[in-house]
Amino acid sequence: MKLESLHDLYVDELKDLYNAEGQLLKALPQMAKAASSPELAQAFEDHLEETKGQVERLERIFKELDASPKGKKCKAMEGLIEEGKELIKEEDVDPTVLDAGLICAAQKVEHYEMAGYGCVRTFAKLLGYDEAADLLQETLDEEGAADKKLTELAESVINVEAATAEDE
Repeated sequence: MKLESLHDLYVDELKDLYNAEGQLLKALPQMAKAASSPELAQAFEDHLEETKGQVERLERIFKELDASPKGKKCKAMEGLIEEGKELIKEEDVDPTVLDAGLICAAQKVEHYEMAGYGCVRTFAKLLGYDEAADLLQETLDEEGAADKKLTELAESVINVEAATAEDE
């Protein structure tokens, strides 16, 4: 796809996010299964449901644009997910340390998504796609809330338990 206009870039970035979300739909159940903390597993399950809604929003935007969401692979998300998979495959990892690592991996994903959604929301506003901008803002808000929830889990329980695992 040639990027000759902001509209072209907008569509290209939306396709990237659509593929990223599709990859995340497959990764979140694996992360939930790997988590030893019930709260962390639940956070991943909750975000899986949110992600399904985010995909639906993107599909609505593509329908309005009369464009296909397919055709681009998000290499950044692929790399972030691969890092998480490598962590899960580690042998002899204390479960609380693994949970801390899973939060780290998940927050990298959330920050990547927040950057992407912030950009396309801004593009949508500039291009006059007000409804799309609102939908993208809704997703951006959800990604920020997920990141905040992960931070709260990390600071109040998970990282504290991981730190004491070293002492045992």
